[in-house]
Amino acid sequence: MNIERRHFLAGAIALTAGASAPLLAQPRRALPQPENLLPAQYRAAEMLPLLAEALESLDRHGRRVVHRDRIGLVDFNRDSGERRFQVVNVESGAVEHEWHTSHGRGSDPSDTGMVQSFSNVPDSNASSRGAYLTANEYYGKHGRSRRLLGLDPENDMALERAIVLHGADYVSPEMARDTGRVGRSLGCFAVAQDVRDTMLDLMGEGRLLYCGKAA
Repeated sequence: MNIERRHFLAGAIALTAGASAPLLAQPRRALPQPENLLPAQYRAAEMLPLLAEALESLDRHGRRVVHRDRIGLVDFNRDSGERRFQVVNVESGAVEHEWHTSHGRGSDPSDTGMVQSFSNVPDSNASSRGAYLTANEYYGKHGRSRRLLGLDPENDMALERAIVLHGADYVSPEMARDTGRVGRSLGCFAVAQDVRDTMLDLMGEGRLLYCGKAA
């Protein structure tokens, strides 16, 4: 394990240890039913299953998710040329923001723009489905970034794999318009550089990010 990875793991382990006590003290409250959370423009049948999964996950992991007013939702039923990273207001159901985001090379080896498969295996360079808890910020190879803790068996290696939120030059609306897709990551959720700070602020520490591909 190299020095950068050791520092990465050490910082996140310290974060998790420090956060465990207050997280247990967070009260749980009933969530609105999924169908009532969907704004009118997203009530298509194909949108409901993934949002329903995210809300169920928010309830299931509620003791660890400090901030429950908004969640991040990444819909890998959509291709990378679409704005598939959504910030959803849990109370109102409003989609506050939508951005293009990457998926992992290992999930789309032929560069089709669509996720073909998921993996949680180190060095697979693939995307992993499931619920993530946003963790601390750091500055690394891609500048300002945010660590993610995988909460499910399908993504519990996220920390070790350094799956994070960051900005990248290979993601932009112009690229999506001109080529029909954006670039691929090594499994991270990369967004355009000009929306990076907004995304990182809205998806601050202690929030739920859920990604998947509904059947």
